[in-house]
Amino acid sequence: MMRHAIGRLLCRGKGNVGFALLAGCILSACGGPSPQPAQAITERCVGDSFGEFIDIPAGQFRKGAYPVYAEEQPSMTVHVGAFQILAHEVTNSQFAAFVDATGYVTDAERSAEAGGPGAGSAVFSHPGEGVNVRDSWELVPGATWRRPAGPGSDIDGMGAYPVVHVSQADARAYAQWAGARLPSEVEWEYAAILGLDDPTDPVSGAYGENGQPIANTWQGPFPVVDTQDDGYGGLAPAGCYVPSKVGLYDMIGNVWEWTDTPYAPGQHAIKGGSFLCAENFCRRYRPAARQPQYSDFSSSHIGFRIVRDLDPES
Repeated sequence: MMRHAIGRLLCRGKGNVGFALLAGCILSACGGPSPQPAQAITERCVGDSFGEFIDIPAGQFRKGAYPVYAEEQPSMTVHVGAFQILAHEVTNSQFAAFVDATGYVTDAERSAEAGGPGAGSAVFSHPGEGVNVRDSWELVPGATWRRPAGPGSDIDGMGAYPVVHVSQADARAYAQWAGARLPSEVEWEYAAILGLDDPTDPVSGAYGENGQPIANTWQGPFPVVDTQDDGYGGLAPAGCYVPSKVGLYDMIGNVWEWTDTPYAPGQHAIKGGSFLCAENFCRRYRPAARQPQYSDFSSSHIGFRIVRDLDPES
């Protein structure tokens, strides 16, 4: 397993930063405070949209518009065919149905069974006062989609939460079982941009006109304080924030999402940022943001959603 990815964590900051800051990019889904009410959160979360696919019409857009980081360039006009995309991130309950039907074993589960120094999936706990950030992040052999914080944790009562600790191959296997596929990076970004309240403001998927959070990101100085102005101090159930203009939930924030677009040998692009993205670090709560990630790597803040092809004549 490509567990050396722990040295290249996901939410890289501005410029060259040390491992201590890089390590602050992964937070255990169960490590934050309990959810608190917030204005951005709807009463029923995803509600009637659970399992719904949204039609995305054919069109064109400016990929990499308003770039912040070098890997988001160059900007270019891209044409996209019509497709359908799941309204929300794939949840624990959906993934459990797949596992129950097929007996599938994830990469993290196989890694835990194999053991060894490189076994496990990435779990990050919020550092205490005076604790080095790097000491709060580790590969936990027992951390899997069933046990997101490692041995002793479980997903009881978390069926509506995004499934995490899944590799790109795990996500692809689920998509195939569901009669779908993973989105390309272009499709994902196009759908995200169509949903922005203000396409000229790339952060309008994360913050409203008055600066109020409308997605699950980090408020406050990362990694010292998360004020939880968005209502959650960690992972949130799928679809608990207002949908985008085209009816998509959590395209920005909550969990990074796998795509089927290769980034480099052994790596794929992930999109959307997570609940760890903050103004002072990892400003990747924008549609153009992209990150490379080792394809066999998994963590407590990487998930996915799926897409289906549409007949061009429809």
